[in-house]
Amino acid sequence: MSVLVSVIISGLALLATFYQLYLQRVHNEKSLKPLGQIDLPDYKKQVAVHIRNNGLGPLILDRLTFIKDDQQYTSIDNCLDLDPRSYMRMAISDTVKRVVLPNAHLVVFETQFEDHEGEIEIDQARMQLASITLKVEGRDIYDNKIKLERSLHWFARYMLDKEG
Repeated sequence: MSVLVSVIISGLALLATFYQLYLQRVHNEKSLKPLGQIDLPDYKKQVAVHIRNNGLGPLILDRLTFIKDDQQYTSIDNCLDLDPRSYMRMAISDTVKRVVLPNAHLVVFETQFEDHEGEIEIDQARMQLASITLKVEGRDIYDNKIKLERSLHWFARYMLDKEG
């Protein structure tokens, strides 16, 4: 009888160990989860599009898709009529992946305007960006899919104020 009790207790202890292992794994997965966000910094002389990771784990970016007039593009260059030398941009494709570390950001688009450039150039860049929607496809280190999407219409808010 005491052997049977010992076997049952050993079996329960083994089950409890496996359950604890499962709980630890779930905890680790949640602890290293990235929290992606598309930021649109818009200052007096700077306009930018950033992908920020506010989580605790790395955000692995697989694909960026820019949508303009119901057409999908893999590069922001195809959506803008700006001089390509006037702005920084980042391309992501099937062969080129990017990783955004925790509490860091990736510059998708960024331009600095010089003092001699006026409101017309800044407003032109803002209006071109405002017609774009950005879709981001990525994953965490456990291969859980992460999707972000944001319209860049935010950049048109100054034009709407000027018209009103």
